[in-house]
Amino acid sequence: MLNEFWATASTTYKAIVFSAMGLIAVGIILNVVGNSTGNQALALASLPVIGLGLILHIVGLVVRGQAVRKNLKR
Repeated sequence: MLNEFWATASTTYKAIVFSAMGLIAVGIILNVVGNSTGNQALALASLPVIGLGLILHIVGLVVRGQAVRKNLKR
């Protein structure tokens, strides 16, 4: 079951995972651009974006854990 989790994962889990990855990527890009151009405000603004991506990642872990626990009970 764990080897094929992505194939059987819920749409909610997939949306959370892709949102988390997207936010982290956007935050990193903003941080790199802000630091390379010397724009301190942009570099600092990227940190909450990265943080939100990390929080969504944790939410995804919780959703996945609940799904695995539910499937193991069956």
